[in-house]
Amino acid sequence: MERRDPGRGGAEMTPLWVVSTGPGDVCLLPPLAVGALEQAEVVAGYGRYLDLLPAELLEGKDIMRTGMTGEVARCSAALETAFAGRPTAVVSGGDAGIYGMAGLVYELAYEKGYTERVEIEVVPGIPALSAAAALLGAPLMHDFAAISLSDRLTPWEIIEKRVKHAALGDFVMVIYNPRSKGRSWQLGRVLKLLQTVKSVETPVGVVRQAYREGQSVDIEKLGTLDPQTVDMLTVLVVGSASTRVLGKHLVTPRGYLEKYGAGPGPGVL
Repeated sequence: MERRDPGRGGAEMTPLWVVSTGPGDVCLLPPLAVGALEQAEVVAGYGRYLDLLPAELLEGKDIMRTGMTGEVARCSAALETAFAGRPTAVVSGGDAGIYGMAGLVYELAYEKGYTERVEIEVVPGIPALSAAAALLGAPLMHDFAAISLSDRLTPWEIIEKRVKHAALGDFVMVIYNPRSKGRSWQLGRVLKLLQTVKSVETPVGVVRQAYREGQSVDIEKLGTLDPQTVDMLTVLVVGSASTRVLGKHLVTPRGYLEKYGAGPGPGVL
């Protein structure tokens, strides 16, 4: 990840990395992300995600720290810094291309003409849905849909339509941003909507703070899940008709056993 060759007009291209930092545990921080952060002179990010990074990766860097709703200002400032010739990294939790900062960075870069001198590189990472699925077992082995319940940027009518059609299609559903202090009713409404299509016995994985301090992993039922126990730090995995609870694990069969059958059990020759 070295500085690029001169771009259009002969101007030297400065890198701006959109760095995916994964679920939060330093062991899951991608090596490419570490490399980008080591090379960056400036690091911009939401305070919560910056605090999850090893302190030594930020040592000696200029830090641009913002809170929630500061995404546009943060990405704009990072692009301006890179345009001025300083290698810059924008930190994004999980995977930057999944509900992260990658799209906004590209939109701003092309809208304001930064691409003449800024070379954007998205560094992939482990998204929250993969982290939650791994802790639950294997619930995403078949087709699934990811839906955010945050209506801050998407009209609620569209969100509700997506939930309904994903349920009618019998997708496993990964629900991001299920509930917050300012959005206390949406999850309850979605759970009722799902019960008009799915069985109340449908298993629901409830993962909070995946791979972070305070982690909890539970399996509930669609008909009895209490919305009050869910917050913004939680990811929900709603099973399909074929999803099963096997011991303490949630599994959606891919269909191998149905097609090929089971082999001999332990100790059988």
